[in-house]
Amino acid sequence: MLEEILEFNREFVKNKSYETYIANKYPQKKTAIVSCMDTRLTELLPAALGLKNGDAKIIKNAGGVISHPFGSVMRSLLIGIYELDVREILVIGHTDCGARHTDSVKMIEKMKERGITQKDIDLIKYYGIDFESWLGGFEDLEQSIKKSVELIRCHPLVPEEIRVYGLVIDSVTGELSKAGENGL
Repeated sequence: MLEEILEFNREFVKNKSYETYIANKYPQKKTAIVSCMDTRLTELLPAALGLKNGDAKIIKNAGGVISHPFGSVMRSLLIGIYELDVREILVIGHTDCGARHTDSVKMIEKMKERGITQKDIDLIKYYGIDFESWLGGFEDLEQSIKKSVELIRCHPLVPEEIRVYGLVIDSVTGELSKAGENGL
């Protein structure tokens, strides 16, 4: 697969196909989006929101969840706010999310089957990580979105004027709806 990617890339650069995507580092719509890494959303999410290259910072991870107030997602949002003039944050979950019902106990068993030792797992726990919770999914999509929205809104380093919204995108049609009562 890597060789195919590299070959395509050589042609992409040679043909100057990149010119369509030239933008600067500042999001034109002053928006950051936290969403899921689901492959169905790669093109659907920006298309459904009417975004083109350069319009928004898009931060993706499993489930679109902010799992730690000082983890990489919050770090990215803070850099967006203070260095790139982000003024609005959208937390967008999606229907039929694969991370939704992730079972951390089963995942740990899969790790062991692939050679990860209990000693390695215990080492993670030694550093204060609630491993089962960190690996686990969520049951209620809207509650998960609400939790991430509230984490951003209540974060001590996020200025009050930053607008934060929670949305759900249909992973087939791209239809957006506000998450929870009163759109969070």
